Amino acid sequence: MSVRTELLKKAKRRLRRRRHIRNRIFGTPEKPRLSVVRSHQHIYCQLVDDLAGRTLASASTRDKEVRDQLGSFGGNCGAAAAVGKAIAERMKAAGVTVAQFDRNGYRFHGRVKALAEAAREAGIKL
Repeated sequence: MSVRTELLKKAKRRLRRRRHIRNRIFGTPEKPRLSVVRSHQHIYCQLVDDLAGRTLASASTRDKEVRDQLGSFGGNCGAAAAVGKAIAERMKAAGVTVAQFDRNGYRFHGRVKALAEAAREAGIKL
């Protein structure tokens, strides 16, 4: 089996997990969905109200405020923790303290876990 085939299988499994997660999680104005997406170099998250179909707040390692704290590379656990703190501050500014955590099919470890724990430490209930 080639490397490309293995990567495609891995991506299909993640998308399948993502569908199952999204069937259970639905963001409301009182309890929006905190969605996380990670790439090799960056991590992104946004607070989504699925009823209205709009984003309430977002943060990523590409944001200027977060990037100034990090330096250059945004693909590690420290960067994910900085994004978690940033999204928590923006959530509080939007008047939200409770959210549903949508890990988007990723395993809850490493960068995804660091982002969630940093948001919890900043006072957000996930």
